[in-house]
Amino acid sequence: MTNPVRWGILGASNFAKSQMGPAIHAANGAKLAALATRSPEKAAGFQAFCPDIKVHSSYDALLADPSYVRSGTPLQDFSMFDADFFGLGPKDAAIMDPQHRQLLEVAWETLESAGHPPASFDGDIGVFAGCGMSAYFIYNVLTNPDLVDQVGMFLLRHTGNDKDFLATRVSYALNLTGPSVSVQTACSTSLVAIHHAAQSLLQYECDMALAGGVTIEIPHGVGYLRGEGDPVSPEGHCRAFDHRSSGTIFGSGAGMVALRRLDDAVADGDLILGVIKGSGVNNDGANKVSYLAPSVDGQAAAISEAMAVADIAPETVQYVETHGTGTPMGDPIEVAALNDAFGPANG
Repeated sequence: MTNPVRWGILGASNFAKSQMGPAIHAANGAKLAALATRSPEKAAGFQAFCPDIKVHSSYDALLADPSYVRSGTPLQDFSMFDADFFGLGPKDAAIMDPQHRQLLEVAWETLESAGHPPASFDGDIGVFAGCGMSAYFIYNVLTNPDLVDQVGMFLLRHTGNDKDFLATRVSYALNLTGPSVSVQTACSTSLVAIHHAAQSLLQYECDMALAGGVTIEIPHGVGYLRGEGDPVSPEGHCRAFDHRSSGTIFGSGAGMVALRRLDDAVADGDLILGVIKGSGVNNDGANKVSYLAPSVDGQAAAISEAMAVADIAPETVQYVETHGTGTPMGDPIEVAALNDAFGPANG
């Protein structure tokens, strides 16, 4: 491969999520310019606009249920939001899904980290992002009949609760004029968003791209019920690649990176945090035991594609970040896929 395009990572923000599994495997060339994250220990300091979330169940009965796991990953101050900074009033902010609010904040933090505020950036900035289920809409907004009657379902959905409007809300709030695409691929959402952002840069659809995702579990700060056959841990611990592994856990958080074409980033003197040499994305199809099961062939093919695009040999790879679900089915399949992609000589 001659003169491969590289993408640079310039800035980033994160709001730590307990689990983000790769469905793409980085290997070709973009610049990571910035990164922003939010984590349980980082999220703090803004005025709250979120009313208490209502949980319609008997908590005492739930605690007595032997299948209830008393473990969770609470995210400190996730309901707090600097609404005025984004031109929102208290009511609009309270209606908005906390996932949408957090992504707005990490998007701005990412651009700040990259050193490229939108008003002074000479070019189009794209947004590629996804979020989790809008449980806030179900458990909070829709339980307020007066609000539903006053505002109406259309505006409640379209002004900050539907997944379809996650990316475009960021573009509107920050006046970003590149492609704005909501990406939804479950655990791989943020990495697939990065893949598509890099492709958009490659096709010159934009000059910088924000890519990432957000998930906030609602109800928050509680445990969970484990049903028969569920992949979640019966004890509240995720022990990836461990003989004691018995299930996964889910958490809350947000993360975003800013990408530019490497040549552009170098020319502008950007602080480059990393370089994406390539990526690969695919789907398992029906070649697996069930819809929710992973596939050895699919994962191995995605890894091999990424390395081929990057024009690198398997034996040169020194570090691999895995999905690591900690499930009896997922971990062995992931290891088998890595063995297939890298070969026994590189194990």
